[in-house]
Amino acid sequence: MEALGRSPEDLSDRFGDLQVTRQGAVATLLMDRPAKLNAMRRRFWADLCAAFDVLQNDGRTRVAIITGAGDRAFSAGGDLAEMDGMTDLEDARLYQNEAMDAFVAVESASIIVIAAVNGLALGGGCELTLACDFAIASEDAQFGMPESRIGLVPGYGIVRAPGLIGPRMTKYLIASCNTISAQRAYEIDLVQAVYPKAQLMAEAHALAQSVAIRSSTALVAGKRIVDRAQDQAGIHHSIEALATLQAGPDRDEGIKALLAKRTPKFIPPAPHR
Repeated sequence: MEALGRSPEDLSDRFGDLQVTRQGAVATLLMDRPAKLNAMRRRFWADLCAAFDVLQNDGRTRVAIITGAGDRAFSAGGDLAEMDGMTDLEDARLYQNEAMDAFVAVESASIIVIAAVNGLALGGGCELTLACDFAIASEDAQFGMPESRIGLVPGYGIVRAPGLIGPRMTKYLIASCNTISAQRAYEIDLVQAVYPKAQLMAEAHALAQSVAIRSSTALVAGKRIVDRAQDQAGIHHSIEALATLQAGPDRDEGIKALLAKRTPKFIPPAPHR
């Protein structure tokens, strides 16, 4: 972490590709890799956990806004070039644990977390939206969980999305790899409001300020009660399933095919007996 500038009302820190600015009780976390559509490198997971650890313990932050740098993307998900060649099962299991720890750090934070989705939210970007307490989006935002293109499934998304957008919509997004518009995301309750792009961050900050003046004790207690039924066992099952897939031949073929812009040749399904 590098401290960039400090004053009583304006603190700015950098955690790898994550720029964190705090103004009063509101923090803004900017995924700052616009040339790569804010793709999440492996170190991003630990950096996100570190940022939330700081925010929850600084004695001032009550609300956090997560958004992406640039005009095109909130986040296009994991960095596929970095993942290419990751075929060791133990390393894959460690990677999935790191990613899941980061999503859980967001969903279980003792502050309110708002996603301000300003473009593409694919794969891990869509999952990060799911991890936040609620979300708003720009009119041009698009959402999807296209991991099956590379022989994977969204590890956090398959656990959390069914309770939010329903099992059938979750399976549709996973199986079709289609993206949905901001308006459609609003209709299925993936986001709670849609705004013109030029207004998005102003609306996000206005919303955050309105939340920040409420009782933090009451809001966090309410958040805990709402989230009490979330299945943590599903997280552990997902990690094991994803580690196996990530270390398998279909994932390796899927990434190589995508990077080469060709159709992947996945292993045929085994006969059902």
